Amino acid sequence: MSGADDHRVPPDGPPDEPPNGPLDAEPETSPEPDSEELPKTWFEATPAGLPDSGADSGAEPGGMTLRQRLEWLTRVTLLVFILASAAFLSAITAMRIAIHGREVAMPNLVGKNVAEADHLLRSSGLLLRVADRMYSDLPINVVVRQTPPPGMQMKVSQQAHVILSLGQRQLSIPALEGKSLRASRIELLRAGLQIGEVSSVTLPEALGDTVVIQSPRPGNGAATPRVNVLVAQPARESAYIMPALAGLSEAEAARLLSQVPLRYKANYVAAAQWPHGAVIEQAPPAGARVAVSATVELTVAN
Repeated sequence: MSGADDHRVPPDGPPDEPPNGPLDAEPETSPEPDSEELPKTWFEATPAGLPDSGADSGAEPGGMTLRQRLEWLTRVTLLVFILASAAFLSAITAMRIAIHGREVAMPNLVGKNVAEADHLLRSSGLLLRVADRMYSDLPINVVVRQTPPPGMQMKVSQQAHVILSLGQRQLSIPALEGKSLRASRIELLRAGLQIGEVSSVTLPEALGDTVVIQSPRPGNGAATPRVNVLVAQPARESAYIMPALAGLSEAEAARLLSQVPLRYKANYVAAAQWPHGAVIEQAPPAGARVAVSATVELTVAN
């Protein structure tokens, strides 16, 4: 074989390298297991999809553009508004609950014993308070009246005021019909009673200020010391409005008064500044209310 054959490339690959590798290659050094990694470049540290500070002049340090920062601020502002609205609505609801509280309907207590009424109120969260006692046809300690009335909405722990019965009281009511109102008052005071409501009615033939009807009726068994009376009043006399007569002649004034009719009396005085027979003054004055039985006085110039 020739010398050229000694330098041909074997079919399986390039000639073997020297044991120590290429002449210009430096020996490889394996990294130490505890050695720190080299810091990454800005391009490698920038998250994917966000341009670095050099790529976009509008970007701020940190990788967020001005538009992205505005969108973030908008979301934060909206979130704060929603939270504030929820807190405000919660406060309003709590205030309404605290003000109104739980409400219940007032039960009907009239005719019930005080113990039964108290138990009924406590079962509804209400309280019983005895405001007064009075004589009535109901048995003793039975509710005669109540405030508030049944069915009214009440807050829990509010009070219901009741008036309890003292039973029947045997009161002797004197007869007052046909007596004057003044005499009736005196008689009631002597009996330890008092006048109640006084009503009046016009009766043409009855004497004025006379008791026509009384309640309770005379006798025993009245439940209240008050006696209501109906007093008759005589028919009121007809009245008219006085016309203006000053400046008219006596004849004209007499004609107007006769149409009502009203009587008049003329007083004649010397008055040179007035025409003869003219009315200078009148009594009652114009516009006054005059009874039909009254007499009108006229001052006439003579």
